[in-house]
Amino acid sequence: MVTNKDYGAGSIKVLEGLEGVRRRPAMYIGSTSKEGLHHLVYELLDNSVDEALAGYCSKIYVSINADGSVTVKDNGRGIPVDIHAQFKIPAVQVALTKLHAGGKFDKDSYAISGGLHGVGMSCVNALSSKLLVEIKRAGKVYKQEYSRGAAMTKLVQSGTCGDETGTTMTFWPDEQIFSTLIFDYKILESRFREVAFLNAGLEINLEDKIQGKKEKFLAPGGLMEFVKWINKSKEVLHKPIYFKKQEGTTVVEVAVQYNNSYRENIFGFVNTINTIEGGTHVSGFKTALTRVINDYIKKKGGANNKIVLTGDDAREGISAIVSVKIAEPQFEGQTKTKLGNSEVKGFVDSIATVALGEFFEENPSVIKKIVDKAMASAKARLAAKKARELVRRKNVFSLGGLPGKLADCSAKKKEESEIYLVEGDSAGGSARQARNKEMQAILPLKGKILNVEKANAARALSSEEITNMITAIGTGVGEQFDIDKLRYNKIILMADADVDGEHITALLLTFFFRFMPQLIENGNVFAAMPPLYRVRKKKDHYVYSEKELKKVCEKLNTTNVTRFKGLGEMSSTQLWDTTMNPKTRKLKKIYIEDAVEADQVFSMLMGDDVQGRKTFITENALNANLDI
Repeated sequence: MVTNKDYGAGSIKVLEGLEGVRRRPAMYIGSTSKEGLHHLVYELLDNSVDEALAGYCSKIYVSINADGSVTVKDNGRGIPVDIHAQFKIPAVQVALTKLHAGGKFDKDSYAISGGLHGVGMSCVNALSSKLLVEIKRAGKVYKQEYSRGAAMTKLVQSGTCGDETGTTMTFWPDEQIFSTLIFDYKILESRFREVAFLNAGLEINLEDKIQGKKEKFLAPGGLMEFVKWINKSKEVLHKPIYFKKQEGTTVVEVAVQYNNSYRENIFGFVNTINTIEGGTHVSGFKTALTRVINDYIKKKGGANNKIVLTGDDAREGISAIVSVKIAEPQFEGQTKTKLGNSEVKGFVDSIATVALGEFFEENPSVIKKIVDKAMASAKARLAAKKARELVRRKNVFSLGGLPGKLADCSAKKKEESEIYLVEGDSAGGSARQARNKEMQAILPLKGKILNVEKANAARALSSEEITNMITAIGTGVGEQFDIDKLRYNKIILMADADVDGEHITALLLTFFFRFMPQLIENGNVFAAMPPLYRVRKKKDHYVYSEKELKKVCEKLNTTNVTRFKGLGEMSSTQLWDTTMNPKTRKLKKIYIEDAVEADQVFSMLMGDDVQGRKTFITENALNANLDI
């Protein structure tokens, strides 16, 4: 481990300058909307977490301030302040003004680093109208002010601090860059909770000085507490299984706990980064788990020892965290959050195989419950296969094996096509008449689809409506999912603008989140926004909210208002003009802000946790879209 004495200006390595960050901020922080705004906080948090991973930081404080700024403070070593040999300015100024400059590029400073690109501090600086840094190091306090990437003052000593060390940064996001400057406590809370779980013993304090809220995140039990938290609204089958192994600078840490649901929840993390697309670390764990359970059945399964479980069988009802910390992660995939290091798969596989095998040998009651659940899944899978074959036979007369009710579009390229999932034959008929036949396909659904949160995969996949959706979309589900087989670039959920319509949309979203989350992550899923009202004065004005209705009526000085009770009530012309015409319609893009948090919400709202649902509704009622 590098000593405090060795961590100086020479540790700050520079790859290139800061040009271009302000011109193309989305390249560095993802977007200039809410997501990018909060990413600034994550970048500074990651720097403090790096100090914790190196063994020098135990507490981090983050505050949303009344003046629109955010402060991130830690008790680490403090950023080096001595003069950098190459640039002849203080090392902290190099880190804040040069892109790809920082200790994480120096293996002697940080063996493991949480940031993805090493652009953290300099990007935050470049995209802030003002940034203040305060460093406590070697008994002295240093301060400096920046604006939009440039130093406004020189680094000056402003006092002494005894033995206290650490870095404090306060930044004001630039109104010239961001579409919103309002920080969301809930978004930061979710991220900080994850980071605390992934770094056992690290204390993270969050305070919103505007709303008067504060919370401390500290998980001495680490991943054990994380997996319990994920399962808090579910009935668990056993206490968490936990193992950790380090080899060189690579650390693999896993926690596993099965519950009585039919869902699989495996969350992968690399250096505390949530790899929402998985990767080699998750693949290695899955391979080991399936093999170990099948080996156990062969050895002690009795009458079942001839059954070979699939990966889906072995993982039904599992909640697991697979966290790896490696020196040089290689990311790939749509969002650059899929681990690609090939050596990690075998490493995780071998560690998990030994650890799980030993645990099951020592805890026969636990493996029996897991095997019984997996066997039930296998039997249901075989039953579902027969049911699907029956559905296929029913659809034998439909073109190319596609669902009979599907009104397909003529476009050959998926980039030019979209499918509307519409509830009811009446609305489906209107949509068929309204659509652009070249680019828009229509699939009508009968009533409310099955709540997949309360049904096992086999029952869900034997449902005709769900099978029709899967067939029409083309990607398959589970281990057979293939994004290259997607038939439509946009999948649009279109339901009535009332309580029943909202419920149908919720059921469809639950299906996509549980069976095809990759489509949400890939940005293919949308919700149509049909109007609530038509206000008529000389011409028709369509209104999409109660608040908008009041404004329109006042502006037009009329009360000639018609409330649309359903899509079927609209003429095909009205439906096209308001909801289906790409030039005039409004669509909500569905995205997953936090996969762990989303899992909690779906389990709570669509599962059996009645008390949790009541609490959630009570806490969020004021933020809901009400149909009165």
